[in-house]
Amino acid sequence: MLATPTTLPEPVLDLRDLLNTYLEPEKVAVVLRAFETGAIAHEGQTRKTGEPYILHPIAVASILASMRMDYASVAAAILHDTIEDTPLTKQEIQSRFSEEVAELVDGVTKLDKMKFRTRHEADAESFRKLMLAMSKDLRVIFIKLADRLHNMRTLGSMEPGSRRRIARETLDIYAPIADRLGMNSIKSELQDLGFANLFPWRHRTIAEHISTVTGDRSEIIADIHKALKRKMSEAGIPCDIKGREKTPYSIYRKMLAKDLSFSEVMDVYGFRIITHSEPHCYLALGAIHSLYQPKPGRFKDHIALPKANGYQSLHTILNSPFSLPVEIQIRTQEMDILAEKGAAAHWQYKSGETTSGSAQVRAREWLMQLVEVQRNSYDSMEFLDNAKSDLFPDQIFVFTPKGKIIDLRRSATALDFAYAIHTGVGDHTSRILIDKVEVPLSTRLANGQTVKIITDDAAHPIPEWLDFVTTARARTAIRHYIKSLEQADTVALGLRLLEKALNSRGSDFDAVPQKRMSQYLKDNNFGRQEDLLEDLALGNLLANVVAAKLAPEVSSEKPGEYTEALTIAGSEGSAVTFAACCHPVPGDSIMGYLSAGKGVVVHRNNCRNVRELCKHPDHCLDVVWAPIRRGMFEVALRISANNVPGVLANISASIGKAGSNIEKIEQPESNLETAIMLFTISVKDRDHMARVMRRLRRNRNVVKVSRIIA
Repeated sequence: MLATPTTLPEPVLDLRDLLNTYLEPEKVAVVLRAFETGAIAHEGQTRKTGEPYILHPIAVASILASMRMDYASVAAAILHDTIEDTPLTKQEIQSRFSEEVAELVDGVTKLDKMKFRTRHEADAESFRKLMLAMSKDLRVIFIKLADRLHNMRTLGSMEPGSRRRIARETLDIYAPIADRLGMNSIKSELQDLGFANLFPWRHRTIAEHISTVTGDRSEIIADIHKALKRKMSEAGIPCDIKGREKTPYSIYRKMLAKDLSFSEVMDVYGFRIITHSEPHCYLALGAIHSLYQPKPGRFKDHIALPKANGYQSLHTILNSPFSLPVEIQIRTQEMDILAEKGAAAHWQYKSGETTSGSAQVRAREWLMQLVEVQRNSYDSMEFLDNAKSDLFPDQIFVFTPKGKIIDLRRSATALDFAYAIHTGVGDHTSRILIDKVEVPLSTRLANGQTVKIITDDAAHPIPEWLDFVTTARARTAIRHYIKSLEQADTVALGLRLLEKALNSRGSDFDAVPQKRMSQYLKDNNFGRQEDLLEDLALGNLLANVVAAKLAPEVSSEKPGEYTEALTIAGSEGSAVTFAACCHPVPGDSIMGYLSAGKGVVVHRNNCRNVRELCKHPDHCLDVVWAPIRRGMFEVALRISANNVPGVLANISASIGKAGSNIEKIEQPESNLETAIMLFTISVKDRDHMARVMRRLRRNRNVVKVSRIIA
């Protein structure tokens, strides 16, 4: 039976009164029924503060009610910890309320009941689930952010270690999510509470300084406020002008990022002008620029070009007559609400669809990108790292040839742009034009550029792309493609090894009865045939041992046409590696050694380690270079040179002119006359290596150059 209003705790009465200001009575009744259910479920439970646990979800619900969220969100907030911490199930919530409320509660629920190897992995998996739930319903993250905000407000009751961990997580993940969703008021409070708990002394010191400086300048600030108000009145612009104080965390971040002292950061005071319409914003900008001289290059128009989270405002910095720079933000009332509440502003939810402003549209686009990132991520840890990297986007805006605006992080490259268009476009990018001029794929983008992508079906991602792309979407897509390719290459190599072993017994892969293969896979716990082939390629199994099991009835003494060598093209991925002791390159006489976990390791025949390897003939393979090779191969050179200024740069230039890249340099010894340098360079084959060495010998500073033989 529902508790009567007179028996409701004061926080619930306050929540009811707040909900009555914007919700119908029957919907407020659902929320009160959720309180009754939650109170019974959490009965006997207390928080670290000693207060009844139910007061926490009530506080979370009140935060959402202050944002005028719908009744289902507020009811779910009251029940958000029940599935995790009480016997109440998702099915029971659905039967007592609705599927909508149950899905919201389940979306927020963490995965603490599952078994993970580490706490960090559990957090990563919880975050992954949260992101996926958000992609279906944004209200999940609104509840989670309100939950985190109240937890941060009451964090003082936790142990110091827990406080620091939760504060760090808040600064790393939840405050950036609030920022990405445009929820500025929640973001600012999460940041300041996180800072206060992670670095209490720094927070306290900066807060005290802010109070002192603001007090000392109160008369100047009041004079500037009056001057702005008078100017707006003269121009006939209806507006409200508010002072905008900096938070300790924002000051701390600016001090770190720009290496400034506290006095330099506090040498700016901010005001916010809130007016009625977009034209009024630009009129207000002209008026204040006629009042005080603007600082060159310090104007930003986020109305014409909103931030990635939908934020809109005009920003300018003025030189006041008091030798105090003044920072002004100009926006409409609607823009101000959106800036504070972001995607949660004016929330409406009808028939399973959101009707939203630009903040919700942009939030949805970001979440859809995260869904694609997680789909191509191999585990939760990789997804968490990728998502966190995209939560700190210092944005730039570039254009497609048709004029569509694409926003990217400031360090993004032309290839990141291609992946922002579509993964398929990125995967097949062959050429890129910026403002009609062809540029390398690694070119960093700048604001306002127009970028055209030219694709080719023959073009595919290569590992080198990972060296310069910066967005999670691009990195994840490239890694996914390369891992898929490497797996296919590994399986193909395993098949070649098994085929070779079967050939030496006078059989072949197609001749192995399917029943025998299936039985072998079952007996050795292989789920698929591909798993067996991967293990063969990685050296975890010996091909001749497997061949003997699969073809026991044929002789192992049938050399000749079945003993052809394994060909190596350099494109086999991680299943084939080239020994660092001797650095074989195409053209060298080589042998292969099957090493457990590493696959085939290729050595030069004259490598000093070969004699020891040959003591294990079952692991040794005949290998030869394929007629067509791919990629570059490392080779080690020892160079004796005159020890003169600039000799390293001079030698490096000779190597570059010969079409080779330098992978590593060491200088083990030198004296006043001679320097000995060890270079690891990349070449296509022995002929290319010979050309590099000839060019080096023609260098007047080089005394001697030789290839290093292990």
